[in-house]
Amino acid sequence: MLSVLLKAGGPAMVVTFDQLAEVLVTTLIFVVIGLVFFAISFFILDKTMPYSVHKEIEEDQNTALGLIIGSMMLGIAIIIAAAIHG
Repeated sequence: MLSVLLKAGGPAMVVTFDQLAEVLVTTLIFVVIGLVFFAISFFILDKTMPYSVHKEIEEDQNTALGLIIGSMMLGIAIIIAAAIHG
């Protein structure tokens, strides 16, 4: 089976470096944009809470708040991913 693939010019999934570089640069740009929006949204979330999220989760071991903040972060990440994907 491998000899058939090699005789046919190699695997069909091979891309040139130019195509790969373009995709990598685009991906890195979207990653940076996504992380910036994610950090901004978490900063807004942290400032709008009437208590310190850091203190509640780490010092007071508030598991319920940790789950809620984690769920909100996951929701924000899904929205950012959908916006980037188009």
